[in-house]
Amino acid sequence: MNYKIFSKNPESHVLTVELRFENPSESPFTLQLPAWRPGRYELQHFAKNISRFEIFDANQQPIRFQKISKDAWEVRPQNTDDVLVSFDFYANKRDAGNSFVDAHLLYINPVNLCPYVVGREDEPLTLTFNLTEKDTLVSGLENIEKNTLVANNFYELADSPVMISKKLQFRTYRIGKTEFYIWFEGNFKPDWERILKDFEAFTKAQIAVFGEFPEPVFHFITWVLPEAFYHGVEHRNSTMMVLGPDSQPFDEFYIDLLGLASHELFHAWNICKIRPVELLPYDYTKENYFRTCYVSEGVTTYYGDLMLFKAGVFDETQYLLELETCYRRHFEGAGEAWQSLAESSYDLWLDGYAQGVPNRKVSVYHKGAIAAQILDLTIQKAHQNSRSIDDIMRLLWQRHGKTGIGFTEADYRNICEEVAGCNLSWYFNTVINSNQPLFEILNEAIAYIGLGIEWIDGHLKLRKIEPLNSISKS
Repeated sequence: MNYKIFSKNPESHVLTVELRFENPSESPFTLQLPAWRPGRYELQHFAKNISRFEIFDANQQPIRFQKISKDAWEVRPQNTDDVLVSFDFYANKRDAGNSFVDAHLLYINPVNLCPYVVGREDEPLTLTFNLTEKDTLVSGLENIEKNTLVANNFYELADSPVMISKKLQFRTYRIGKTEFYIWFEGNFKPDWERILKDFEAFTKAQIAVFGEFPEPVFHFITWVLPEAFYHGVEHRNSTMMVLGPDSQPFDEFYIDLLGLASHELFHAWNICKIRPVELLPYDYTKENYFRTCYVSEGVTTYYGDLMLFKAGVFDETQYLLELETCYRRHFEGAGEAWQSLAESSYDLWLDGYAQGVPNRKVSVYHKGAIAAQILDLTIQKAHQNSRSIDDIMRLLWQRHGKTGIGFTEADYRNICEEVAGCNLSWYFNTVINSNQPLFEILNEAIAYIGLGIEWIDGHLKLRKIEPLNSISKS
């Protein structure tokens, strides 16, 4: 499978996508474009951005095809060993999960615009661009030539964004066997000494949880925009982050950058490798329902800021501010919501990223992080800090991440109870699978680390009872 992507007129924001392959399967075969992307569990219908769509044989003669769904085509080649699929794709959305082209930059998520032949998803493929000598390309895919990337299969391609620009800035640091790249695109002057020091610190803290990093290379790619923005997407060996505005003071921008980068790095283990069984493999044609997004996103949200604090990147004041923000977003926005965490995980595909009707759902990010903290502090208290949620994540990594065996709800509960050394029915019945408000449960949990929450004039406030000595930085 050989993809080629270019633009005849970048200012039009239109990309031409070509897919060429030999030895087509028996006629007819199905050509499928994904309807959603990893990291955002909602249908996004990328096919709506396609305008011209044509298919040719080896002699450049049209091949018959018929659209059979919103994003699938039945193709009937006859007497040809070569098929060329060619179409135009409108790429004019600047965020981390879509695609964009103009005269200065090309950014693509292949999952948006690379169709695959059903049944041939596991074949190796190449992705080629028209680069100039001044262009720099960044992607987690292997670069076999200046203009060409290679992927082992479609799933690897779909989870590997690509950015091409003449203005990319980067630095690297190494931890163990892994080389980490930090990239910036946009009107931004990095304080490289500070950035490298802090990124290395929180990266080491996260590796210490799992004992190893799952990839030999990792790219932090940040696109800095002139308008206010905050968006990140995790990928198998990279993360794409979009932040702005570029006019804000560096210290304000930097807090957002650190929080987003730490969160997305933790996903390199948790969801990119430690994956719910329902998502193995991804079915890009429809919803992939799962009830454990509170593990994939909630636990990751909890760890993102915690790792920054344990690494010494966030001081106590900044960490408590982030905790209070998380608490307020849940209790002031959805503290009395009808759905449980597990139900809202399942319903991400329905309206998880929209405001929705009042008091229906909870955020798997915010309530999920609170649930993770309750679990963590319960275990720490029971075992005098000799065990924690770190032990849970390490076992998930060893049994379900490194092995590629997806975890079930039962697997997660069993590992939690194994680490806790006791039955956790109260936790899963109340915190995960019911809509019971968590105010008192959280208050009791965080008292162990010298914190408390209270309502003052209709707003939730986090108060410190004593120094956070119980949060080990080891």
